[in-house]
Amino acid sequence: MARNMTRKKAPGAAPGLLLWLGIALIVVIADQFTKVLVWGYYQLGDSTAVNGYFNIVRAHNHGAAFSFLNVAGGWQRWLFTALALGAVGVILWMLKTHAGQRLFCFALACIMGGALGNLIDRLVHGYVIDFLDFHWHDVHFYAFNLADSAITLGAVCLLIDELLRVRRGS
Repeated sequence: MARNMTRKKAPGAAPGLLLWLGIALIVVIADQFTKVLVWGYYQLGDSTAVNGYFNIVRAHNHGAAFSFLNVAGGWQRWLFTALALGAVGVILWMLKTHAGQRLFCFALACIMGGALGNLIDRLVHGYVIDFLDFHWHDVHFYAFNLADSAITLGAVCLLIDELLRVRRGS
């Protein structure tokens, strides 16, 4: 007679891989939902002023962060697709091997969700849809999206995690 040998987590036990994948999925869903709204309500170049320093716009970025390689001729789509897939693979491995390191894994989940959100755009449209436009007087920063925000949040959390680790001396 076979017994059910499932392990129960002790209270306060480290979160598992599914939590981190769930966070990444939430990022992807929120990112894609907002992009669908922008896609449906705005034409390329349309803009709505929200206040004196923020607009909702529709911009297409064929490149990477800060429009890097935006006008490179099309080959960059596949380069950034390959880089995103490679990053997701490494992040999945790191999430599995470090699942108990909460801040570290939260950061990786945010980065992975953002990378997947922008990857979906590249595969579906050939470019990334950006719509958050901050400006100060007449100086506009590069437009970005929720995926980019999640990647930035993840990078900041990685820095904080490393500073905390060094401070603990581990």
